[in-house]
Amino acid sequence: MNFTSPRRRFASAAVAGIALTGLLAACGGNDSQDSGSGSKGSGPVTLDFWGWANGQEAVVKAFNASHKDVQLKYTKVTDQLTMQKQLTNAVKAGNAPCLLQNTGEYVTSWVSQGALADITPYVESSKDKFNAGSWATGQVQGKVYGVPTASAPAFTIYRTDLFEKYGLKAPATWDDFIAAGKELKKHNVKITNYAGEDPSTLEVLAMQAGAHWYGIDGDSWVVNFQDAGTLKAAKVIQEIVDNDLNSKLSFADYAAVQRNYDNGGTATRQISTWQMSGMVQNFTKSFGKWALSPWPTFKGEAAKTPAGTNQSGNLTLVTQDCDNKEQAAAAALWMSTDSGAVKTMASPETGSGVMPALADSDSYVSEAISEKLLGKNYEPAKKVVTDSLGTITTDWTFGPNWTAMFTKMQDEWAKVVSKEQKVTDLLAHMQKWTVDDLKQRGISVKG
Repeated sequence: MNFTSPRRRFASAAVAGIALTGLLAACGGNDSQDSGSGSKGSGPVTLDFWGWANGQEAVVKAFNASHKDVQLKYTKVTDQLTMQKQLTNAVKAGNAPCLLQNTGEYVTSWVSQGALADITPYVESSKDKFNAGSWATGQVQGKVYGVPTASAPAFTIYRTDLFEKYGLKAPATWDDFIAAGKELKKHNVKITNYAGEDPSTLEVLAMQAGAHWYGIDGDSWVVNFQDAGTLKAAKVIQEIVDNDLNSKLSFADYAAVQRNYDNGGTATRQISTWQMSGMVQNFTKSFGKWALSPWPTFKGEAAKTPAGTNQSGNLTLVTQDCDNKEQAAAAALWMSTDSGAVKTMASPETGSGVMPALADSDSYVSEAISEKLLGKNYEPAKKVVTDSLGTITTDWTFGPNWTAMFTKMQDEWAKVVSKEQKVTDLLAHMQKWTVDDLKQRGISVKG
């Protein structure tokens, strides 16, 4: 599915409402003194803003044109993973930017390191402008650290010409998906692509199946990579891998992956709206041959889509180093609510094809999907996207060591894709590794 590359996936997961002081490592920030980014003195306040999403330069330009007292200075970062490395260095040096784009899974980790500012007083009054799932993404222990920028409808995009040629229908269930993959394999076509560096495939299927890798019990974190939901997801993935139904193209060569889809080497993707921008920008042959269908269900279960497929980013965060937190929070709100900014980011042509995090985000579906890519399937696709917004899971929790855990999982996932180990081997390894890592960080954990 390749949700994490080249721009890491986000999920609107609920870490909100965790009111337990011992759940984060004992290394919080000092709120008594501000330092770092954001100029003071005469003239307008200038706020450094780091991001990587297409369209942000245009949004910053529009913001600066409409604001005299506050200006944004934009720096484009290569991608989501590079952001984490650069932010780590900036936090250590005490010169982090005031504003930065990031994704929901990293919020708890950065809060535990004292890197983010509590902006609750500045943004809480705007809560009702956003959908509940997206708003929860920026919260830890009931405090708000970021303004959401996007929702993540999730669905399947597939090659209609290949499915029609080989007598196939859009897969309604994962069983259908595997069956279609076996038929396509006879004709040297893969049903999906599993990049060796991208275990988000396992994450989102586990999320859909009701898994909870991290949870809370009293004053401790609970870790469970081997619950029933995760094992259900593992079974689907293992069957796809065992039967060689997947391509194994790394997103390190992004152009090659896109050519493979464009040339018909791989017939489907489970994606969100933002991935369409990469398809539109790189395809040359298959415009009009793609259609959307709902995210496959587990047999006998109601529709349920994972909370995101990543995103070119779902939050604008304010850092603790920022001298002008109130102005930074206001700028973050403007970028997520101004109609012109929202439309710029929602379009696959001018932005990243992101669905807004607003309460009325379904009204932006037309802007967020590409008529050029879908052709005659454009109008039916609108309902698929809108319907998926109503089935997104919101009960997934990111743990305080998510960054380190996911990095470790990438190594283990590569071994799954290359058939060096089973998915269940990966899960057993991650169970022990994650518990041990949390203990080493001084965080109370059960598992």
